[in-house]
Amino acid sequence: MAAPLTFTPPPVDHKKELVRRLEAAPVEHGEALLVLWDLLQTAHDQGILDLLDGMVSAKDTIAITIAKYAKTPEGIAAVRNLLASVKLLGQLDPEVLDNLSRVLSDATAEHQRERQPPSLWQLFRRSTSADSRRGLSFMTLLLSGLGKSLK
Repeated sequence: MAAPLTFTPPPVDHKKELVRRLEAAPVEHGEALLVLWDLLQTAHDQGILDLLDGMVSAKDTIAITIAKYAKTPEGIAAVRNLLASVKLLGQLDPEVLDNLSRVLSDATAEHQRERQPPSLWQLFRRSTSADSRRGLSFMTLLLSGLGKSLK
């Protein structure tokens, strides 16, 4: 019959393995480490590290304050409003919001150029364009929906 082979694995020195990995890290992850150092320096220059240090040091105070506020009716309403706002923003088309931001910017610039308020006739002429009627239609639908929700 065959004799069993005796095998004893060599002992693993975990400290030596860590040292080996640390020595190899600059070669394997050099670019990432440089980016990390730049990010760390920028965070330090901007005071973000000091802010984080203060937040970590005051974590108990911050948590207690948030918990006290969250128990109030206003805090509960704020959280519910935040969730409803997130739901509303998720339903909006990003292109429509982008177009709206450009329109608001253009309208603000045009409004600032006006030296005197427009006359009623000028307002009437402005409101009879197809785009104005489309906007007025949307606003009246929005007002109707708001009225329904207030019942």
